[in-house]
Amino acid sequence: MDSDIRASANQAPPLVGHNVVTSDRALVDAVTRHGGAEVVESLVGLGAAAGTAEAREHGMLANRHHPELTPYDRWGNRVDEVSFHPSWHWLMERAIGHGLAATPWTRAEEGDAHAHLRRAAGFFAWSQTEPGHGCPVSMTYAAVPALRADDALAKEWTPLLASTTYDPGLRPHAEKRGALAGMGMTEKQGGSDVRANVTTATPAGDDGWYALRGHKWFTSAPMNDMFLVLAQAEGGVTCFVVPRVLPDGTRNRIDLVRLKDKLGNRSNASSELELDGTLGQRLGDEGRGVRTIIEMVAATRLDCVLGSASLMRRALAEASWHVSHRSAFGSLLADKPLMQNVVADLAVESEAATALAMRLAAAVDAPHDAHEAALRRIALPLAKFWVCKRTPAMVAEALECLGGNGYVEESGLPLLFRESPLNSIWEGSGNVNALDVLRALSREPEALAAWITEVGAARGEDPRLDRAIDDALALLGEVTGLEVGARRLAGQMAACLQGSLLVRFGPPEVADAFCASRLGTSYGGTFGALTGGDLRAIVDRATPSLS
Repeated sequence: MDSDIRASANQAPPLVGHNVVTSDRALVDAVTRHGGAEVVESLVGLGAAAGTAEAREHGMLANRHHPELTPYDRWGNRVDEVSFHPSWHWLMERAIGHGLAATPWTRAEEGDAHAHLRRAAGFFAWSQTEPGHGCPVSMTYAAVPALRADDALAKEWTPLLASTTYDPGLRPHAEKRGALAGMGMTEKQGGSDVRANVTTATPAGDDGWYALRGHKWFTSAPMNDMFLVLAQAEGGVTCFVVPRVLPDGTRNRIDLVRLKDKLGNRSNASSELELDGTLGQRLGDEGRGVRTIIEMVAATRLDCVLGSASLMRRALAEASWHVSHRSAFGSLLADKPLMQNVVADLAVESEAATALAMRLAAAVDAPHDAHEAALRRIALPLAKFWVCKRTPAMVAEALECLGGNGYVEESGLPLLFRESPLNSIWEGSGNVNALDVLRALSREPEALAAWITEVGAARGEDPRLDRAIDDALALLGEVTGLEVGARRLAGQMAACLQGSLLVRFGPPEVADAFCASRLGTSYGGTFGALTGGDLRAIVDRATPSLS
């Protein structure tokens, strides 16, 4: 058979061999703006690795071969181990090696002024290889600020969590070169209402150890080395550090009831736990558990925004790459006006999410700046609500750009689509975050002042943004303390933040398209309804390049 006949005609080549960092102009601009060219340069190696065919294959394999639970050994002894495919370990080793876990906390102390921005951009880029392994990486990053409630525990665990050495396996943490952290918060009867938890904690000596009894409904990455767990002590809900292996080398009593059969990625193991005399060290005062662990929640909320923005960018890259190589009805899809409109609209959504995510990461690098701290307080739940809510519709539209090819698992788009609702649920659903915005507005006036200052920096630059800011301020008078309007307010405030960033710093064509659609009155409610503007320039900016 002639080789020309055997070869596939009019199919886009696989999107491999590009640098995920440097080919993303929106990411490069945002990181340069907040951290400088040096931060971008430090991520070039990571970006190159993330764009390889090898990374793409490992991401597919890690989801094809699911984690397996072994509750008992051959003699009937409980072992409660989960085994992962080698591709999972390949991904984890590189994520940890690039410093995407807790490394920025120690690097910041050593003088890296952009440690958290550097890590956020790396997490955003590397997560495009495969989203599931980002969960243990994210929890490990987020555990450090919570651990600081106890100096001794922080000194004991932080160096291991901040290590760039991936060292899997159940052993005492004193024998390991690196460690991973998780969390056990939710229970069957409460979900986000952790004050309804019924797991109990009773003192097991006078040295801060307690015995925990109860269950945890959703604990991801159960092979991690330690978990921050909430339980009811005599003084109320309290936080505990629960090691997987005790200092004497014995296994802590953590029974894995089952692995959850969940919607999104299949690479990560999410489990249901039973605790029966499980030992944990108190972290912070009794009754202050929610306040202690909220530091971890705040950090994981940032990673929810980064993770969703990463899904958007991967989906956009696949869509823009496909239409730049696929022909239909006599010309490239990328040259068709309506397809240009769709891809440009997706690009605007992705750039707005990227700009906001990097702005929040830069704020973490300024912990002692009053404005930055107040902005983090209000902007984290705003971004968590808005960006994560926008992701499923955006990914679905990107999948459609590939037509039937996008509906096939090998394209990678079905995994992105299944994963797209996750970050809107994890660390507080949309309602929880919208209500948290109301809480911040009612209790912390400096939070509203920070939002007004941030969006006000773009006042006078675009009348559509000015009107949207005024509308948001008017909503504040209508819904303060009224739950029914919380989502509307959160969406409006978040869109104004994105608009302000794009108007001040983005390309004119992107800022104009955003303000005309997301803040204007002509938006059709679906992607591909932009009106006017240089759509081709937006598409070209978003399309990956192999150079």
